Amino acid sequence: MTGRAAYWAEEAASLTAPWGGINMAWAAVDRHVAAGQGERVALRWIGRDGAVRAMTYAELADASGRFAAVLRGMGVQPREVVATLLPRLPALYVAALGAVKAGCVYAPLFAAFGPEPVRLRLSLAKARLVVTTAALWARKGTAEVPALMVDEGWGERLAAVEPLPCARTTADDPALLHFTSGTTGAPKGALHGHGAIVAQHATARTALGLRAGDVYWCTADPGWVTGTVYGIFAPLAAGATLVADEGDFDPARWYALMERERVVVWYTTPTAIRLLMRSGTELARRYDLSSLRHLASVGEPLNAEAVTWGREAFGHPFHDTWWQTETGAIMLATPPGEPVIPGTLGFTVPGIEADVWGEPGGVRELVLRLPWPSLFQGYLNDAERTRACFADGWYRSGDLATRDPDGRFRFVGRVDDIIKTSGHLVGPFEVESVLLEHPAVAEAGVIGKPDVVAGELVKAFIALKPGFAPSEDLTRDLIAHARRRLGPALAPREVAFADALPHTRSGKILRRLLKARELGLPEGDLSTLESGGR
Repeated sequence: MTGRAAYWAEEAASLTAPWGGINMAWAAVDRHVAAGQGERVALRWIGRDGAVRAMTYAELADASGRFAAVLRGMGVQPREVVATLLPRLPALYVAALGAVKAGCVYAPLFAAFGPEPVRLRLSLAKARLVVTTAALWARKGTAEVPALMVDEGWGERLAAVEPLPCARTTADDPALLHFTSGTTGAPKGALHGHGAIVAQHATARTALGLRAGDVYWCTADPGWVTGTVYGIFAPLAAGATLVADEGDFDPARWYALMERERVVVWYTTPTAIRLLMRSGTELARRYDLSSLRHLASVGEPLNAEAVTWGREAFGHPFHDTWWQTETGAIMLATPPGEPVIPGTLGFTVPGIEADVWGEPGGVRELVLRLPWPSLFQGYLNDAERTRACFADGWYRSGDLATRDPDGRFRFVGRVDDIIKTSGHLVGPFEVESVLLEHPAVAEAGVIGKPDVVAGELVKAFIALKPGFAPSEDLTRDLIAHARRRLGPALAPREVAFADALPHTRSGKILRRLLKARELGLPEGDLSTLESGGR
């Protein structure tokens, strides 16, 4: 057995259920109850109006077991897909855990989806049931799939049945179905097995530094893979207390929540960090945030300025993490307590081997050596697209990166985002990071625009901070700043200003959408686009 295989075997042993298999819900909640830790608080939910509800591990295990029994009573069978279309409500956590406890495949959907994205995903998944609210289903539902409303007799339904024991699943039995947006055409459904919890639990401890009893807050939307993996299953498996906030983004609300709940580990997105930066460090310093031990970011690469600002505002830098829906768990990170080098993704987490493929000294594709427990089992009903992700015993990420001599990885861009201008390969993230250093810039998105001489020229789209207005002088100053930092070959030749840039709900700037709109091309799948970016 190789070193990596032995590492994962040891991790799996700690999560193996009494019947010799693995079930994600058993590993996340029932295991703690069996170990006498049932009275520890598993979830602290904060309502939009400030109301707080706490659930212990024992209560969450009981409620999820009852929901599993409800599913079975409705005729829902193991391996059938149970979807949720819910905001952050206690019922979401019960439904997610209960679905996998019943041996079903759990598929989270964004509550902000419109009717067509909901219908399409439910159809692709061949969903047996969707758990939602009456209001959401009235606006977005389809008659093709039965719905169970959590605001219509939910408590009575659970009380009327006895908890169902965990289905005796194995590591290879399907458990999670996450849809990830395609550049064009239909979204891709990535399927993961119950064994994914092994890597998710391990990385919650090694990459996020979670310890049993820690108060933990992941701000990711529950419809996104991070909101499921590191918003529900991984931190519960680690024995943490989850904080879930139903309210909308508001810097003062967020800081007050962290002060009141004494949050220890905070996992958020670069977009949220940039929005917090707009409110300045003074607001953050009005609150007692001394409980914070580790800050981490996910969703898109973290700009160096945000890392530095974390130190100024909270006394800790934000640690970037890199992973994908397909990898199922964090693959690269700077470990807690280790010094962060701004602009880098960090190192491989224990049990993972990574490399970069391509010409020596150039921009190369990030690849990961197979296998690891959370690797996706494939795209739903798309064997050809699945095969394209693998080559010679490696997973091809489609992300471009460089690796320093000490083993740190640095993100460059997506394969299809790279700009080729006058013989130079330009990673948009590098240009965006430099533009963000300018005091007027709140956000930057960079694309390649066709040019008859250069092949492509670099064009930047800029959202400004409050107090700044578009002008020809500012345009010249931004280009001059980029030329000083990057040189004339890499600096933008054109700048356009926008009130806001288009983002996915996971916080990524949609460069492909900027490019499509610039060139008048089809915009592709917009189902995960934040409404503010339309």
